[in-house]
Amino acid sequence: MGIAAAEPIIAWQAHEGRRVARLKGYDIIACDLCGFRHVLPLPEPEEFEAARRRASIKEDVLSFPPQNNDDHAWCELAHNDRLESFERLLGPQRRRLLDIGSGTGAFLNTAKARGWRVLGIEPSRQASAYARKHGIEVAEGFFNEETAPGLGRFDAIHLNNVLECVPDPTHIAILARDLLESGGVLCINVPNDFSPFQIAGQAATGSNEWWIAPPYHLNYFDFDSASGLLEHIGLSVAERTTSFPMEMFLMMGDDYTKDRDVGRACHKRRKRFDLALEAAGLRETRRAFYRALADAGMGREAILIAVKP
Repeated sequence: MGIAAAEPIIAWQAHEGRRVARLKGYDIIACDLCGFRHVLPLPEPEEFEAARRRASIKEDVLSFPPQNNDDHAWCELAHNDRLESFERLLGPQRRRLLDIGSGTGAFLNTAKARGWRVLGIEPSRQASAYARKHGIEVAEGFFNEETAPGLGRFDAIHLNNVLECVPDPTHIAILARDLLESGGVLCINVPNDFSPFQIAGQAATGSNEWWIAPPYHLNYFDFDSASGLLEHIGLSVAERTTSFPMEMFLMMGDDYTKDRDVGRACHKRRKRFDLALEAAGLRETRRAFYRALADAGMGREAILIAVKP
């Protein structure tokens, strides 16, 4: 994983690996057992869920109702990209979709409009209520061993910004896999961390590793380690893509890590990039561009779609 040899080996319970960073009392290791980077110590699942419930109550007070913004058309580009990939891999007549960590139901709303039968599971009470108010069926709660069996069987399962946050992402991926019908697809979207662009952006700005954010982000994936997790649980990766590499702004002198206004301006510029290609009728060019970045291990996110045998 390109870790400096001077860093010590850290061991905790069955986890062991070379330390890649340390922040807020957490060691981040390249774990030999897991095959991806994660923090130590890891919280117990019950402790994690209790903490997330407390945080969710505070977040709900601050963030609901959702603020109007101009992200809708841009977000729908990514939603439709994924759904079209699902449809191509599944073929016709297979349109049962579960979104784990479904939030306010935006992804499921796009899918429902395309003819999918949709279900979400979401721990936030406010987000779940908002989605249901807008016609999306949502089970309120965490996705775990207790809730998973009652959700049903699916042709496609979507985990967007979930696996980086949970204490045992491999276990969550296995639970999701087991709800898929044969030939079904599992899509994960995780930050692409410790990437070459992040390292270059860090060097250009003299910043700390701003992408390390325990206890909210416990795991740190890249394309290889995310693919390895999916292959380890018996799935076959069929597609890899990404989103705009925000770290390029850092290398061009726009340090969004220290200034939220700069960050908002950079976000608007990346949206304009994607929407300009769409407006010019170059949808497939945009998609090919992001697939090529993913093949090179670049891009802000690692987005993978895998098939169950």
